[in-house]
Formats: sequence, C-alpha cells, structure tokens
Amino acid sequence: MSDSVRTPILHVDMDAFYASVAVRDRPELADVPVIVGGGSRGVVLSANYLARKTGVRSALPMTRARRMCPDAVVIAPDFETFATVSSSVMENFRQITPLVEVLSLDEAVLDVRGSTRRLGPPVEIAERLRATIHDEQGITCSVGLAASMTMAKLASRWAKPDGVFVCPPSAVTTMLHPLDVGELYGVGEKTRELLHRLGLVTVGDLAHTSVGTLRRALGDHLGRHLHDLAWGVDDRQVVARTSGGYFGVLGGDPDKSMGANETFGHDTDDRAAIVRELLRLTDRVTTRMRVAGVAGRTVTLTVRFADFTTITRSRTLPEATDITQEVYRQVVRSYDALGLQRARIRLVGVRVEGLVPRERVHRQLVLGERDRGWSEADRAADRVVRRFGADAVRPASLLS
Repeated sequence: MSDSVRTPILHVDMDAFYASVAVRDRPELADVPVIVGGGSRGVVLSANYLARKTGVRSALPMTRARRMCPDAVVIAPDFETFATVSSSVMENFRQITPLVEVLSLDEAVLDVRGSTRRLGPPVEIAERLRATIHDEQGITCSVGLAASMTMAKLASRWAKPDGVFVCPPSAVTTMLHPLDVGELYGVGEKTRELLHRLGLVTVGDLAHTSVGTLRRALGDHLGRHLHDLAWGVDDRQVVARTSGGYFGVLGGDPDKSMGANETFGHDTDDRAAIVRELLRLTDRVTTRMRVAGVAGRTVTLTVRFADFTTITRSRTLPEATDITQEVYRQVVRSYDALGLQRARIRLVGVRVEGLVPRERVHRQLVLGERDRGWSEADRAADRVVRRFGADAVRPASLLS
C-alpha cells in the first residue's frame, strides 16, 4: 500500500487567508508587503508573506507592526467577504467528503477514506482541492496528509506556502522528535514553558520520558495524552461539524446556509449556458437541503467576472422553500436584473440562507393551486436518485 493511501486525513490551511483575500483583486499589491488589521490601536489580523519576512505576525499591535514594516500597505478587514470566501471553500471540501471538521475560518480537517474509489488517492484529492480553490477563489492553500489529525496539521505547516506534504506513518517519529514541544497540537505557551522548565525541550525528550513521570508533573490526563502525541499516537476521528463561534463572530454561520458554485472551463457571456449552470447548481443545493430537512427564504446569486470582480445579489421570499424551481426562478431573476451586456463571466454560485427545519415551514395555500406540484416532483426525483444514482433523473435542460 502506497504512503498516500495510508494518509487519508487532510489538513487544509489557507495561505495568509485574510491578506490573500484582501489583495486578490488588487494586482498592484502583488509584490508589496500587506497588513490586514484595524487602526493605530488595533492589532494585525493577517499579513502576507512579504510582510511576515520583517517579523510581522497576527495579533501584533498595529503600531509595532508599522514600525517593523514601514513600507507595508495596511488594509481594513472586510469580514463579510472573508466569510463568503470561507463558506465557498468549505463547500468545496464537502463536495469531496461529508467528513469535514471546520477548525476556523481558514482551515479544516477532511477524512477522505470514503472518496478514494471515486476521486483517486488522497494526494490526488489534495491537488484537486488546491487547483479548485485557486481557480474559484483566486487564493492558495497548503495541504498536509497523514494518518492522524495531529500529523496532518503539522504536515500542512511543512507544506507552506502553496504546497502538499505527505507524512507517511513510517516517518512520524523521525519528523516529530526533533521538533520543539510547542509544535505539538494543543500545547499552548504555558504548557510549553512548563515542559521547558522540566528540561523537556524537544518532542523526542518528551517521548523518552516515562508516562509516570509525565503524569506526576502534568496530571494524569495531560501526561498520558502528550506522551501519546510524542509517539504520533492520535486516535481522534474527524467529526463533521462547523466552527460556529468563529463564523458567528463574522456574521456567516455555515449551519444557516447551503450553497454551491462552479467555475466555467472558459469565461463566457452565453446567457443560455449561464442559466443552465445556475439550474444545475440550484438543483444540487436544494437536493442537499431536502436531504438535511431544511428550507430557506433568502436566495443569493454570486457572479464573478473574468477580471475576478465579484458581485452578489439576494432576494428574500415570503416563506421558506426547498423547491428547486422556486429557488431557480429567483436566481434567474437576480441574474437578468444585472442587465449584463456581453460581460464575460468566470464563475457563478447559488446559496440559500436563513435555513430552518422543514417541519417548521407552513406553506400558505393559494386559491386554485394544484394539490400536487413541484414539491412532490422534487421528492419523487430524490427517491429515484437514492435508488438508482445521481444520473438517473435530472432537469431536461441539463441532459447532454
């Protein structure tokens, strides 16, 4: 079995995420140091790699950062854009595997064991993700592959920037033991200082200290846990969940929306091709909503032009829905309302927001409305797909 196949845990980390998003539409900033942060009394949220070479790091006071890198361009954070890009990236992950554990706005762990038959070995999946994110979002990411979450997170650090690093099980101790103990996942500054005072500077020092000694010094649980990590033992499983606190701060909770986007093979201004893609994306999103048992009121269209300029337009329905045709109708209305004249488009996206449990939605009956309609048709199609596969039934306009 190849090393790649034995490393099905992927840790994906965006490269200088906030700075990359802030400057992606400003090519004049490509070769200058950039800092994203607040005013003179604020702190650094992120810095690109040119600024980092001068010592600037996140959480550094802005006054100090400006002294360290006086030539840097300072950009105010746009949290709404950050949340939108992050949500799209996480959606890319979920198209690979349902086992996505979001750690923060710009990183997640994926278990791709169930995806290899369909998409190839983990390293190919990693390269596919990197290419998709770069193409759709205009930013880069680094991916670490390993047999455990701890080693995958370390591997992504070794992959930076814009790379892939595979850490096979046979190389775990060789890679781990020379590191400072502070590099271990979950070891904070205070624990690192305590370990250093005990003479345990490297992970190897920790590994070759008896469990009993560590338990007496650090406590039963932490002593055992750190000894296991020092030998690469980490049995935690990837749990499909979002990082609610992080997204809550930024105003975009992935639990409250579902979406999908697609980059065209070639920039296009063909309305027929564009609305056909919007139907395909709408069908994908609403099918997921019905599987999850949710419905939503706000329908958002995303359009990215050839120059990477991106706009969104939202429409709010009188009541929540999970019906493909109702969502699609609003998406097309939003698109036509843009009044685009031969503008070449790179990417389109569809998102339904404000999701609530489907059983809480009570549709108002309309006089003369059929007893059965699009809702029943959608659910019948869902049953066919579950039994015969995704290609068994689809909207007629999507047939080749």
